[in-house]
Amino acid sequence: MGLSLSPLALIVLLACLTALHQCNGNPFRRNNPFRHHHHPRFAKHNYRDALTKSIMFFEGQRSGRLPSNQRITWRRDSGLSDGASMHVDLVGGYYDAGDNVKFGFPMAFTTTMLSWSVIEFGGLMKGELQNAKQAIRWATDYLLKATAHPDTIYVQVGDAKQDHSCWERPEDMDTPRSVFKIDKNSPGSDVAGETAAALAAASLVFRRSDPTYSKLLARRAIRVFQFADKYRGPYSNGLKKVVCPFYCSYSGYQDELLWGAAWLHRATRNPTYLNYIQVNGQILGAAEFDNTFGWDNKHVGARILLSKAFLVQRLKSLHDYKGHADNFICSLIPGAPFSSAQYTPGGLLFKMSDSNMQYVTSTSFLLLTYAKYLTSAHQVVNCGGTRVTPKRLRTIAKKQVDYLLGDNPLKMSYMVGYGPRYPQRIHHRGSSLPSVANHPAKIQCSAGFNFMKSQSPNPNILVGAVIGGPDQKDRFPDQRSDYEQSEPATYINAPLVGALTYLAHSFGVEANGFRPKARATNLED
Repeated sequence: MGLSLSPLALIVLLACLTALHQCNGNPFRRNNPFRHHHHPRFAKHNYRDALTKSIMFFEGQRSGRLPSNQRITWRRDSGLSDGASMHVDLVGGYYDAGDNVKFGFPMAFTTTMLSWSVIEFGGLMKGELQNAKQAIRWATDYLLKATAHPDTIYVQVGDAKQDHSCWERPEDMDTPRSVFKIDKNSPGSDVAGETAAALAAASLVFRRSDPTYSKLLARRAIRVFQFADKYRGPYSNGLKKVVCPFYCSYSGYQDELLWGAAWLHRATRNPTYLNYIQVNGQILGAAEFDNTFGWDNKHVGARILLSKAFLVQRLKSLHDYKGHADNFICSLIPGAPFSSAQYTPGGLLFKMSDSNMQYVTSTSFLLLTYAKYLTSAHQVVNCGGTRVTPKRLRTIAKKQVDYLLGDNPLKMSYMVGYGPRYPQRIHHRGSSLPSVANHPAKIQCSAGFNFMKSQSPNPNILVGAVIGGPDQKDRFPDQRSDYEQSEPATYINAPLVGALTYLAHSFGVEANGFRPKARATNLED
């Protein structure tokens, strides 16, 4: 039956449509989380938009000479003489968070997690795959410089205590760009093991698109791991005054040796590393019941990673890692036997008050990755008689990411630039100070604190930055001085890239209509 409208109804309809169009052009064009989504099941978040922004954030953290295609345009070149004090080239890499220090330990972990995100879900990234690879390469180019000399790794540029005594744009830095290293006499198996993991994981990312670069990364990873294993000790012994309390190695170095070996096993398929894991796994803490995965402790990540070799590649000798991985999963399931995780009243996983969101993003990534492995192997998790399916893991991960994007008591997105309401006063020097374009004159060390203490919103939007997040009662004051809750970090975003890729594919616009069936999407195959 055709639709007939009276002339009056037609006029009203046309007036409504005109008004809609004139309201900022089209109300669904900008900052609208419902854009592109039609079916109620998928109408919550624009995961593809969040993914784009989560990767763009890394461009705002770049140190060195910025390329012509730089998208966060309020940033300029910085740190162009880094390394000169020790006659090495350490230009490039990332500032880890809201200050202007380059810390090698979290930078390497960021690189590993960005690479793992691409390895597992890169086949679903579509147009963002190249941006993700560029984010990884910006880090690996720097890590290659930092590991250029055998049995030496340059692990930090900048004195954190002096840097923190100023509130300066990276472009204005005049605090000492001191260089710190580990070597045979002052070892650091933790940062070396993580650096080896980063180089090995990244070698898989570039295996097809740039085989020469991939081989360079793999060779360097092998050499760096040998150094990590041969000269053992935590880097915060020899560099305690420099790296503590910022990135002290609280969990020791055993987890990084297991993690580094696991990545080299996956990247090289050399039986040497499988043998290393079989001989040393228990000594290196494979079965320890620690359930926090982040820049310091890698045990859980190693368990999930090695469980793939058993679940998917049927390596029987790694059978125990399925059990170890299950233990971690069971600790997260509310109401299940052995559940130990704490959640806020609004449902956010809560590990600690300082930068809690890093554990939310890393845990969400592990849940989705383990669900992928379990699905491939037609397996489930058994939590003391409670059967936990891969679908349940994905549901938990999605709920965590949805909270981060705005499904929370404050209706606040904790990703800057995503959604209608997000943090305005993040703890970040470059974002909070006027840009070089708007204020070409240098802003001196102490003068910057006037801006830091201001209640005005940050003038420069650090698109995609995910910050520390709310407290255990879902409260968030949005105070620039509150670094525990308001500071972004590269290692918060890195695992989120993988999680958002999966969610964009499975719950985004492409999930509404025709969606070609995706294969396992492992880029290393």
